[in-house]
Parts: sequence; structure tokens; C-alpha cells
Amino acid sequence: MEFAYQYAWLIPLLPLAAALIIGTGLITFNESTNKLRSLWSVLSVSATGGAAVIAFNLLWSQIQGHEPYLYTFEWAQAGSFHLNMGFVIDHLTSLMLVIVTTVAFLVQIYTDGYMAHDPSYVRFYAYLSLFTSSMLGLVVSPNLVQIYIFWELVGMCSYLLIGFWFDRKGAADACQKAFVTNRVGDFGLLLGLLGLYWATGTFEFTEMGARLNELVESGGLSVALATLFAILVFMGPAAKSAQFPLHVWLPDAMEGPTPISALIHAATMVAAGVFLIARMFPVFEEIPAVMNTIAWTGAFTAFLGASIAITQNDIKKGLAYSTVSQLGYMVMGMGVGAYSAGLFHLMTHAYFKSMMFLGSGSVIHGMEEVVGHDPDVAQDMRVMGGLRKYMPITAITFFIGTLAISGIPPFAGFWSKDEILASTFKANPALWAIGFATAGITAFYMFRMYFTTFEGDFRGTDKKLVAMVKAENSVGKEAQPDDGHGHHASKPHESPITMTFPLMALAIPSMLIGLVGTPLGNYFEYFIHAPSEKITEVPVEGFTPEFLLMGGSSIGIGLIGISLAILMYLQKKIDPSAIAKSIEPLYKLSKNKWYIDEIYEAVFVIGSRRLARQVLEVDAKIVDGVVNLAGFVTVVSGEGLKYFENGKAQFYALVIFIGVLGFVIATSI
Repeated sequence: MEFAYQYAWLIPLLPLAAALIIGTGLITFNESTNKLRSLWSVLSVSATGGAAVIAFNLLWSQIQGHEPYLYTFEWAQAGSFHLNMGFVIDHLTSLMLVIVTTVAFLVQIYTDGYMAHDPSYVRFYAYLSLFTSSMLGLVVSPNLVQIYIFWELVGMCSYLLIGFWFDRKGAADACQKAFVTNRVGDFGLLLGLLGLYWATGTFEFTEMGARLNELVESGGLSVALATLFAILVFMGPAAKSAQFPLHVWLPDAMEGPTPISALIHAATMVAAGVFLIARMFPVFEEIPAVMNTIAWTGAFTAFLGASIAITQNDIKKGLAYSTVSQLGYMVMGMGVGAYSAGLFHLMTHAYFKSMMFLGSGSVIHGMEEVVGHDPDVAQDMRVMGGLRKYMPITAITFFIGTLAISGIPPFAGFWSKDEILASTFKANPALWAIGFATAGITAFYMFRMYFTTFEGDFRGTDKKLVAMVKAENSVGKEAQPDDGHGHHASKPHESPITMTFPLMALAIPSMLIGLVGTPLGNYFEYFIHAPSEKITEVPVEGFTPEFLLMGGSSIGIGLIGISLAILMYLQKKIDPSAIAKSIEPLYKLSKNKWYIDEIYEAVFVIGSRRLARQVLEVDAKIVDGVVNLAGFVTVVSGEGLKYFENGKAQFYALVIFIGVLGFVIATSI
């Protein structure tokens, strides 16, 4: 196993090498490189697969009790300042490496089928490999500076992948929105890490937390300043993990190809924020105000995302808001001190949500054959229905994911979500109430999504409905060309094996991986726990009355949500439109995403333009005016003084005498 540790640096390097080779080929021999599509896809998949093999070896070694491995070298030095770079392999790193590499490996296989007809197929694989390398580099980073470097690389890759179809206005706008929103959070992260270094003199996580605690206790640093630095750092995870108020970029990011939605916006990049909170836990856990801020931010985000997902008709945007909500659960768990529970949900969610995103891509792939390649129509659940009989593998795997996220045992989501709720109840019942209500809403909107998509009659051949949906979705947007080659199929079909195999592979952990964290033996908590905790044996609580009460209530609220979805969207005994009319203000609030985008448009976009115009006025009239006045005074004074230049020494002497006399009189007064 020592071999695996010594060559752990190959994990991020392998996909980076694939990205460089493919990218160099595209730059130098573009036409020839694009013709060798299969070669480059095999290279990309193989590189990620090789990284996954090493990652699994490291995880198994850590499970067997190997000591954490740290390798660093001095990267920069100036006086007393020393900055080290390298990599660290510990329990958290080994777990994250396996999550990232497995999901990335399956997504790259899936991409071969989903992007088969895209002319930029090879470029997409180059971006995928570069992103995978950046995310793996972030995970193995041993200090805050190295994390920040890879943090920005991950953000750059996200910008490239969201805007992959840059010729579409929606994609171009979405990648810019993601870039700007994340820059806000990253600026806070930069200020925070610089402030913490100023206070503690280190970028190492554990040392930083210990020194900060000593400074606060000794009075060397005020609690207010320590809180400010920590909250500034939290702004980075808040943006990356789409927490309110920096969540607005994630739903729009669905403009990118679906494999990216599964890789970046369900399993890896958005989880980087939760990962950084875990790394910074030694700093955060000693400052109650920061932990409360994290917990309430997560709780509100969880409810906000769920309340918006309940009315979405676009299948990918529904899953996007679901992701926002589930990330809120993870952040809330971290905020109440449930370190292992938050990371447990990160792991389970990564598998079942990436599976559902890939499932939505399979649905869209099938729908495009019927309704054309307009994403506004092909992604709208109102023109779907009855797809289970046409796409059985996609339907079954999506149903497994729906059960998992709804918290139905023994599927993975139940164990991780219940652990967060139980820990939250102990810390703050008000936060638990928000999470509990969100769990019911989650079960409702996910089964609404499943029933509308896969059950009932197929509606994609209803030309009037398709035209109505297209007209409604195209309001305020440019028309999307239909590149369906002039013909449509009469019914959808199952996706090719390259797309269904990843779905089936991800279904296995979606069902079973939660069993590593049950009351009969919480092996996950034994393996992953906060740095300040000492756990020497596997926690075994058993099915205590407390667990049965909390778990039973969690299942109960989920079943209520499922029952309502059945009555509304499967049995049609309750009319959803009638309910929407009876609570129209709330329905519009949800449908319009709480009007947050409109508020940001009015305050920040339009406000920034007005401020820019005012600054321009000041620049033109005041700054330019002062400069112009200085030039005018110079010209006038020069014109006036030239008449005193007559070449007569007597006149110059008289001027000097008058000047000296005036100076003497002024000083004597």
C-alpha cells in the first residue's frame, strides 16, 4: 500500500495529462483530432479509471488503519514566510477521492452516448478531464492556499462547461452568472484566508484552529474579528455549494450538457463547499456565532430550494433546486456540529443525485427524438408521461433515486438525512422543524417528478400541448433552432448501453451505501469524524426509542408527501391547478423562485448600471473638469506672463524688488 501513497500525486495528474494531450491536439491539429473521437474518449475514461483504482487502494488502506500520509515541499519563501505545497491522504481525502473518481468515471462513459452527435465531442472530453483533475487536486490539498488555487481552477472549468454550447444565449448568460456569483463568494474566501493568516501565521487547518482559539481566549484577537474572518471564509462554500443568497447560479447552470449537471452540480463541485467546511471545522467549531450562521443558512436554503422545486416543470431545474435543498441539509448538519452526518449525506447524495441527473439526460435524449431538439420542450415534464414502458431501465433507476432522496428505508438517503435531523433536533428544535417540513416537501416534489415523467399516458405526440409548452417557455427568449433533421419518432426509446450502464452502476450505492451508517453499526462515523473527536470503536446505538421516534416521524412525513403526490399526479383525485388557484400568491412566489432573480436584477444589475452612469458623470464633469481647468489656467497664465518677458534687466530688477517688498510687508504684518 505504500506504493499507492508514494504515487498518490498521479490521481490528479492522470486526468490532467489526458486534458493536456486532447487540448494540445485540438489547438494544433483540430480537424484530425476531432476525427479520432473514440481514441480521445478512451484516453479520458482510462485516465480517470486509473485515478479511481489508486483512490480505492488508498481508501481501503485508510479503512485498514494506515496512518494519514502527508507529503509537502517548500514552494515559496520570503523571510519568515514559508509556503508549502504537496498532498495529504487521510480519511476525509480518501473518501472524497473515491466519490469524485467513481462519479467522474461513470459520467465520462455516459458522455460517449449522450454527446455522440455533438460536433464538439472531443472538446467536451478535454473539459471533463481538466475539471476532474482540478477537483482531485482540491481534495488532496494540505493547506488553505493550495485549496484556493484549485478552487479557482474548478470555478474556471465550471464556467467552460456551463457555457459549453456558447452559441446559445441561455448558456452564455448562465456561465457568466455562475462566474460572477462565485466571484463574490471567492472574494470573501480570499479576504478570510488572508485575515486568518494575519492572525495565526499559518495556512494549515489544524494549526490555524488551535492558534485562533488560543488568541481569542488570551484576548490577543477579539471574538468579533475571529467571527468576521471565519464568516468571510464561509462565503466561498456558500457560493460553491449554492447556499442562499448565492444560490441563484446553480439552476441556470442547467443550460450546460446533462453530464455536467450530474458531475459538477450534483456530486463534485457543489460538494466542494461542504468539503471545505469540513476542512475548516477546527476553525469554525470554536466560534458559536459562525456555527449558528452556517446552520441557519443551510436550513433556510434547504427550505427555499424545496419550496421552489415543487412548481418546476423543467426536469433538470427541478433536480437543480432539489440539489440546492439537499446541500442545505449538509450545511445545516455541519452548522449544528454533526460533522460525520453532513459528510455522510454528501456521499449518499452524490450517488443518487448524479444517477437522477443522468436519468434526466436519458429522458431528454429519448424525448428529443419525438419533440425535437428544443431544450425548452424536451426538458418539460408536461410533454412527457408514460415513459416507463419505453425506457424501463431509466425509469427503474430514477425510481430508486426518488425513494432514496425521499428518505424511505433502506435506501441510502434515509440513513444520512435521518442522522442530520436527529442531530439537529438535539441542537435546535427550530432548525429541526424546518428540516422536517423540508423532508415532506422533498418527497412530494420528487414523486411529482417521477409520476409526471414516467407514469400515465405519453403526451409528447400531442401537437397542441407541445406548441403551447413551446410558446410558454419561449417568452422572453430567442427562438431555439430545431435540429431534428426534419423528422421525429412517434415514441421515445431507451438510451444506449453507454448511458444506461452508469445508471445501473450508480443504482447500487443509491440502495446500499447507507447501510454503512445504521444504528446497528455506524461504520461511517467511526471512519469519518471531526478532528476534535476521539472514537476508538464503532458506535452501536441500536434501534432505541429515540431513533424509532425520530426515524418514524421522518418516514411518516415522507409518506404524507408521497401520498399527496399519488392523489394529485397518479390517481388524479386532487386537482393541482385548483389548489394553485386557491393559494395563488404562494404558487406565484414558488413559480417565480421567490422573485430573488428579479430583486438581484433591480438592485445589483440595474443598480450597478445607474452607479456606473453616475460615476461617468462625475468623471466627465468633475475629474475631467479639474484637469481641463488646470490646462486652461496654464494656458492663460502663460499667455499673460509672456508680456513680462521684454529682455530689459532694469524691468526684471523692478519686478524682483516689488516681490521682495511685498514679502517683507506680508511678514511684518
